[in-house]
Amino acid sequence: MADNTSDNLRIRVERNPPESKLSELNIKCWPKWGCSPGKYQLKFDAEETCYLLKGKVKAYPKGSSEYVEFGAGDLVVIPKGLSCTWDVSIAVDKYYKFESSSPPPPQPPPSTSSSSSQ
Repeated sequence: MADNTSDNLRIRVERNPPESKLSELNIKCWPKWGCSPGKYQLKFDAEETCYLLKGKVKAYPKGSSEYVEFGAGDLVVIPKGLSCTWDVSIAVDKYYKFESSSPPPPQPPPSTSSSSSQ
């Protein structure tokens, strides 16, 4: 039986995206986060897009011996629901943004008739 979860929970890395894409994403307005070298257990409750200004990371998805490596200059998308260990060999400094966990519910159309009129 095929394991679809591994495809759904795959980290996507875009190496050296063009400046035009970074501007379009408005990355310089995103919050910043950093960490020193070490190992970190992380669980992503929402999809995260991040752009590494510096650093080097090997991310090991939970239950897998394979890893995804990324570092300075990479645009990385980490899927919602992924648990992984980050093995940080060079201190990380990154811009990041979380996607909202669900889209806002559709708003009902405004009522044109007033039910409170007598």
